[in-house]
Amino acid sequence: MHNQPLLPAIFPPLRGSKIAAKLGVMHRERSSTVQLFETERLVARKLFHQDVPVLTAMLSDPEVMKFSVREVCDEEAIRKFVDWCLGCYATHGIGPWAFCEKDSGDFIGFCGVGPELVGDVEEVNLGYRMARRFWHQGFATEAVKGVLQYAFGQKLCESVVAIIEPEHTSSVRVTEKVGFGDYKLQEFHNRPVRVYRMTCEDWALHNKLL
Repeated sequence: MHNQPLLPAIFPPLRGSKIAAKLGVMHRERSSTVQLFETERLVARKLFHQDVPVLTAMLSDPEVMKFSVREVCDEEAIRKFVDWCLGCYATHGIGPWAFCEKDSGDFIGFCGVGPELVGDVEEVNLGYRMARRFWHQGFATEAVKGVLQYAFGQKLCESVVAIIEPEHTSSVRVTEKVGFGDYKLQEFHNRPVRVYRMTCEDWALHNKLL
């Protein structure tokens, strides 16, 4: 069991869904220096096509993609992923966001919430990927907390799900540490997974009790 915290999907486009119908148009990119929010050590911003090389290096690593419904990704797949992210930002104000270290400016990975078909229900799904050299430093927990604070604080969604394979114990720890509690067992892309759920009220209560 590897300790890299990964949730299973890379937010693949939802074929045939109402959300997917709105995401087919390419959107003009803005400056990658526009900051959305920050945490103690990290800065969050949108992903853009200039991130394709560093994303390709990260997502072509078999260890990074170990708990993904997709295998390692090539540059073409990454470009499609970034196109989808840009569509999500423009249509919904959410999506996977780039995270960079404040001190070095280095790109460490992405984390965010995006539309995902779970069974026959469209959900807002939490997911992240971190480059291997940034593992075991608490960045995943820090990024997830920042994403949830931003998404719920800006009222971008009412609830968020986290989809995790039970044997991926590091992601289970991160998810439960940030406040996810109960879960349902179901199949996702023909894999048995836990589907955790957190509402805006759950988030507020968790942070009030800290």
